[in-house]
Amino acid sequence: MKQLTILLLTIIIFFSPLVCSFAQTVSDETGKDAKMLWFADAKLGIFIHWGIYSLGNTSESWEFHNKRISHADYMSQLNSFTAKSYNPEYWADLIKRSGARYSVITSKHHDGVALWDTKMNDLSTLKKTPAKRDVLTPFVNELRKNGIKVGLYYSLIDWSYPDYPGFLKDSSRYDAVIDPIRWGKFLKFCHGQVEEIVKKYNPDLVWFDGDWEHSAGEWRADYIRKIILDNNKNTIINGRLQGYGDYDTPEQNFPVSRPNLKYWELCMTTNESWGFYRNDKNYKTPYEIITIFADAISMGGNLLLDIAPDEEGTIPIEQVNILTELGKWTNKHSEAIFGTLGGMPQGHFYGPSTISKDSTSLFLFLPGKVTGDVVVKGLMNNIKKISEVGSGTLLQPKVVGKISWSTVPGLVYINVPESVQDTYMTVLKIELDKPIKLYRGKGGFN
Repeated sequence: MKQLTILLLTIIIFFSPLVCSFAQTVSDETGKDAKMLWFADAKLGIFIHWGIYSLGNTSESWEFHNKRISHADYMSQLNSFTAKSYNPEYWADLIKRSGARYSVITSKHHDGVALWDTKMNDLSTLKKTPAKRDVLTPFVNELRKNGIKVGLYYSLIDWSYPDYPGFLKDSSRYDAVIDPIRWGKFLKFCHGQVEEIVKKYNPDLVWFDGDWEHSAGEWRADYIRKIILDNNKNTIINGRLQGYGDYDTPEQNFPVSRPNLKYWELCMTTNESWGFYRNDKNYKTPYEIITIFADAISMGGNLLLDIAPDEEGTIPIEQVNILTELGKWTNKHSEAIFGTLGGMPQGHFYGPSTISKDSTSLFLFLPGKVTGDVVVKGLMNNIKKISEVGSGTLLQPKVVGKISWSTVPGLVYINVPESVQDTYMTVLKIELDKPIKLYRGKGGFN
């Protein structure tokens, strides 16, 4: 009996490192993690770039920075920004129909033009454009009516403010280190605007940009964070605040392997431009957006997908179509998307996957109208049921290569009939007998 006990303990010690358990509970979340729960569950956000650059003739802010146009000519676009077709109710409704749980809008880009009635200077859509209105407030109000979390983009740099040191330090104005008094004047303006938007709108998320031009000390990043959290301790801050943010936000470039990050968000355009640019017709297809989105959530991240209304406030029809098709797909597959955990490590399944919060359901995303057999490797659980998400069609697994005397699991093959194909990505739900466990060894006894 004693020898048997020793043998069992040896087996447990030997095999335990080769098993990966995904059991997680909400009760484990405390402090920062607690306030990040809605963000982690949200999965999808809609980014909106809108400003005087939305006339469609120039890119946002960078056009004059990169000397493709003079600053004066760029700013002359103030005279043509009308917002005459702006319908914030429609914007919010379209975002809700896409399945997005939050939205982030450019309250002020690097050009310094505020979309709200800032009291820190006169450079706003209310005071300097034919629109003659605060265009930010009605959109925020509509988001709240629709239960969508409010995110405000704010550019720390302001390439139009006279006391800012210039463009990427390539300027004849001054050096912030050499002239701290003048830099202090800019910080008073910058911090004042941050305080305005957090007090006026109480955003769920503040999305900073432009922090690369100065250090955390120069920005007083600790103080900026204090301004935000003194107003609302639950407000989330993106990672572009020199180390004082809550999550990372890679831009455009998709990771090939899962980032070593607890919270992250891929921000990506629907074509190749952030703002409306009439010559940019290189739109991603709904299928491409959906597969990118599935990969992001499989790796434990979110997708912040950008749309770009024109200066009148009209959203391009191509972007309306992308959000509409995305919404049809997210609505059909919501249980596999929202409130789930990142999926299995690479190698267990040839495609994206997610896991339910209680870790007893595994969701497989099948790109490219897959039919025939798909395979899951290393699944140590017993399978209770497999179904196609949406229709509920039941599918039968076949386990191959399981040896009765070995702890190494067999391969699970699932035949996917053509009749359950989704237009974009079919999703399968595998219900398990207990929280998922995966074999991570090399086969045989190790």
